[in-house]
Amino acid sequence: MKFGAIIIGDEILSGKRQDKHMAKLIEALSSRGLELAWSQYVGDDPSLLTDTIRRVLTLQDVVFSFGGIGATPDDHTRQCAADAAGVGLKLHPDAEAEIRARFVDDPKGVTPQRLEMGTYPIGSNIIPNPYNRIPGFNYRNIYFVPGFPQMAWPMVDWVLDTHYKHLFDAGRIGEAAIIVREAGESLLIDLMKAVQGKYPPLKIFSLPRVQPERSIELGARGDPGLVAAGIAELKHGVTAMNCPWTDAPKFGV
Repeated sequence: MKFGAIIIGDEILSGKRQDKHMAKLIEALSSRGLELAWSQYVGDDPSLLTDTIRRVLTLQDVVFSFGGIGATPDDHTRQCAADAAGVGLKLHPDAEAEIRARFVDDPKGVTPQRLEMGTYPIGSNIIPNPYNRIPGFNYRNIYFVPGFPQMAWPMVDWVLDTHYKHLFDAGRIGEAAIIVREAGESLLIDLMKAVQGKYPPLKIFSLPRVQPERSIELGARGDPGLVAAGIAELKHGVTAMNCPWTDAPKFGV
């Protein structure tokens, strides 16, 4: 199963704010033995956002969407999700209960604007928000959470631990690499192809470095059992080329 992300907001694309969601999602997935397959940034453009959600709804991927689920005029995500799914928006009873409980002691009370934050595409389920009790929601394979990190990140953790815990061990990712010196990438291509052909489920990768010296990080990523075999083949091949190498520092899980 693949995991993806949609990160929404003009403020990200304009550079007014720096995105932190992708790095945090990678961390949340990696700590559970999973990984992020793709990520897409989308501005506050309703037509583009609707098209993006419509496309993602056709996938089998589990997707987290960050931002745009508030009630201000530039928050289009809830309506775009409904349009993409071809359904209407409706106040979710569980969301209404959470919102009413959140503002029970507020002098302004439960206003229509506050209740609007609980209107989701018909058929949605809520995602609890431990920060302020204003829920997010999921529709089919997409989990919609706020753009505020303090709210979004605990909600992502809840989704993973509640719905995808069965994948944690089965999906665990291993990685091993070596630092190769005195070799360019072109010299390593045939070796990489040979190991990739022998272990198709693995991702055989190379990452050139120029600091603190010119070198190539050569490695394998995927099922931990296959990674051990793949990196052994890479080490043997590089040694046969008379290229010096050392083990790369461990990365991720």
